[in-house]
Amino acid sequence: MCEKSAAANNIALVRACIKRFCGKGIEYDDLFQAGCEGLVKAAERFETERGCCFSTYAVPVIIGEVRRLFRDGGSVHVSRGLRELGMKLERTRELLRAQSGREPTISELSESLGVSAEQASEALCAAAAPVSLSIMTDDGMCETDIPTEAPEGAITEILSLRQELARLDSADRKLLYLRYFCGMTQSSAARELSMTQVQVSRREKKLLSVLRERLVL
Repeated sequence: MCEKSAAANNIALVRACIKRFCGKGIEYDDLFQAGCEGLVKAAERFETERGCCFSTYAVPVIIGEVRRLFRDGGSVHVSRGLRELGMKLERTRELLRAQSGREPTISELSESLGVSAEQASEALCAAAAPVSLSIMTDDGMCETDIPTEAPEGAITEILSLRQELARLDSADRKLLYLRYFCGMTQSSAARELSMTQVQVSRREKKLLSVLRERLVL
């Protein structure tokens, strides 16, 4: 069996192998392409002397090639469809910018191509050039510092909130605990506190207003 005929006659084998991987973050076309690459590799390496049929040998090779997509050496895989949409969005962005003299919004871009704002945002991020964390200086290569917010601010806010909660009476603290720490609805919290839902709603609004006034400078 020649390599080309072995591959051509077993395309259905590729489709059968990639079914289990569909819907797991990589588009069908990319899965199919990887599966075909695995099929070709299997055809190139298969030896009739092995004593097994070609499909038995090819299946693990095809699956291995598909799984490589998900590993991909630790890098992020961007599907072909997302890359193509990103390029279309970039062209549309340039066109709208030239027409209006300003940067178009995500909503304007998504409406122009008939896609959702979420899809447009994801595609633009995928199409953006990667940012290097290394820079070349006179002393050689060094790492770039990534700006991050200092944790002190968040810690201070948490401590301030705890102090203000401690100033509330036990019933009010329990109401807020049930609503925001236990995730209870107002109706459920009302039953727990022997109150009505309307009473819980009014008291909750009052407590949040008090806390806001005390915490926001």
